[in-house]
Amino acid sequence: MRRLACAVLLWAAAVAATPCAAQSPVYIPIPGGTLSSVLARNADIGPSRIAAFEMRETPVTVSDWRRFVTGHPEWQRGRVARAFADEGYLRDWRTEVDPPPGARALQPITSVSWFAAQAYCETEGARLPTWPEWEYVAAADAGRRDARADPAWRSRILAWYGRPATQALPDVGGEPNAYRVRDLHGLVWEWVDDFNALLINPDSRSAEDPDKLQFCGAGAIDLQDRENYAVLMRVALLSSLDAAQSTSSLGLRCVRPLPHLLPHLLKETP
Repeated sequence: MRRLACAVLLWAAAVAATPCAAQSPVYIPIPGGTLSSVLARNADIGPSRIAAFEMRETPVTVSDWRRFVTGHPEWQRGRVARAFADEGYLRDWRTEVDPPPGARALQPITSVSWFAAQAYCETEGARLPTWPEWEYVAAADAGRRDARADPAWRSRILAWYGRPATQALPDVGGEPNAYRVRDLHGLVWEWVDDFNALLINPDSRSAEDPDKLQFCGAGAIDLQDRENYAVLMRVALLSSLDAAQSTSSLGLRCVRPLPHLLPHLLKETP
């Protein structure tokens, strides 16, 4: 942990020395480690090895997206090719560059396709996280890097999943987890790079309307850890989508390689 703290300080100093650093998104160094698979079909390949990387501290916001579509008009609503974004893409925006009425700058962006999310991350020199990378960081609570065995922690996440999707989204910036990453739970679902490579029984989901989250029954067959129903719901949602689809509760965050001075300082976690 002391080695990681020193690495973070070095990384922060490098960012502070960068021009316009105040306007830049904050990325948090994540040490390498392993993630035990919860997908039964993958159980024979053992845990996933996660190389060190850095993850955006918070999801991409409405303000971030407004700057993105202003500078990249090919991703504006009405201009984007239908092959890259369905009719739900930025559906509620007032104009090509103006968010919905009442939207706040720090609310997470939603209603964006996988193609658009990937294009956004590229503007930050980044990419979407893989599913193992996202789950690896999301397994942490405020004090533990892996809280998945705690029934109370799992129950809190499921309580959020049970909230009505019609409620206005809070701003980003919730309490940090053990890695100092925020809002992985309790705000929005998030795209991952390999969403269409996840394995789950399609009989338990509604491909026509992923917002309904009709995920139960047969879908649990493919999970090794069936008690972790929150993971089932995330896999079911993501695997029900195609890359051009968008939903009103699905956003994104980006990851990128660590700066050159950090990887040798970040040892794998036990």
